Amino acid sequence: MQKLTNKEEEIMHILWKLEKAFVKDVLEEIKDDKPHYNTLSTIIRNLEDKKYVGHNAYGNTHQYYPVVTKEEYRKGFMNIAIESYFNNSYKSMVSFFAKEEKISADELREILDMIENRK
Repeated sequence: MQKLTNKEEEIMHILWKLEKAFVKDVLEEIKDDKPHYNTLSTIIRNLEDKKYVGHNAYGNTHQYYPVVTKEEYRKGFMNIAIESYFNNSYKSMVSFFAKEEKISADELREILDMIENRK
């Protein structure tokens, strides 16, 4: 799974939300820093080249849809992040969030319960 740029990731979130969309539909969803229509069309075609997006052709117009689910992307993204930033250690990742006070003791207990009850 190829890494996406920030703009490509933003476009994928829009396509996951809309499920199917023409370039103009995606453009309407972008709130800040709207790209030119042709630029957006190029970004979407790049996503298609990377196998994240497919399309249905209606004459000269294309309706795009995600080929990769949000869950598949999240799994790949997290695996890369854990490998790159935490030396493949989930323990290091969780301790990082604990030190940053991004996860509470109660949430950690819930995670432990999930792990123990999975057996």
